Parts: sequence; C-alpha cells; structure tokens
Amino acid sequence: MQETNNRRRLLLFGVQLVGAGVVARALRGSSAMAKDAKEAEETFEVVKSDAEWRKELSPAAYNVLRQHGTERAGTSPLDHEKRQGTFLCDGCALPLFASETKFDSGTGWPSFYAPLPEAVHTHEDRSLFMTRTEVHCRRCGGHLGHVFDDGPKPTGKRYCMNGVALTFEPKA
Repeated sequence: MQETNNRRRLLLFGVQLVGAGVVARALRGSSAMAKDAKEAEETFEVVKSDAEWRKELSPAAYNVLRQHGTERAGTSPLDHEKRQGTFLCDGCALPLFASETKFDSGTGWPSFYAPLPEAVHTHEDRSLFMTRTEVHCRRCGGHLGHVFDDGPKPTGKRYCMNGVALTFEPKA
C-alpha cells in the first residue's frame, strides 16, 4: 500500500512538473509573439528572411539577435574589451556604442551608459514575469539586451548588452 502511494505521489509530481514546463513554454512563446508583433509595427532598413539570418549569423548570434535570447553572463570577450573603438551590431554593422561610454558593471555583460545617437530603439519587454526595457538595433531590429536605471553618471543608465550581438572595431 505504501509503495502504491509513493508511486502516485511520484506520478503526480511528474505531471505537475510537465504542466509547469508547458505553461512556461506557452508564456515564453506568447511574449516572443508579442515582441514579434511589436517589431512588425516598426520598419527596418535591413530586412532579411529567417533563412538569410541563419546563414549569416553564428547560432549564438542568431539566438540573441533574432530570437531574443540571452548569452550566459561572463562568456563574452567584449565584456573585457578595453581598447578605444566602436561596438557595432553583429547583424548589420551599424555603429551602436562608443568605447568611451563602456564601463564595468560587474554583471558579466558589456555595459554602456549611452548609445550613439539614433543607433538603438527600445520597447517594453514583459517576458519572464517582469517588466524591462528591451534594446534593439534601429536598423535591423536585432535584439541587443536591456537598459536599466542603475548606471553611472552622466545618464544613470546601464545598457546591458549581449556581447554576441556586437562586434568591435578598434580605433585606427
């Protein structure tokens, strides 16, 4: 009898775990669809098919730029980039951030206190049960990261970017 009860509890736990996974996937999918709908309202200079993006970007860059993914903290060499230069969108090569605005936020992602003029656009992101401000490239719409209000002066902003969404061009 005890063994039967244990099996029932284990089975119930398994069903609950699978149910939670289905709900989480559905919520993530609906937030991704909402982002896609939001971006569909905005027009971009660089427009490519999904197949073209997959062919041109690394799998990691595709996941971040086109599917709103996030790279693991501490994995980007650009977080430690100290040279003078410009950080560009990996999807379309638009200059996004000057090295002079980069700072060490201690988060494990490249962080900046301001983008270059007219380089990025933002919109509200309500995924993962929180509200944040998503940052994307204004030319190709690629997801770059998020901006927060806990950065240094003079802006007080922290543009927390996925390094895989960026490339670095050193100053000559």
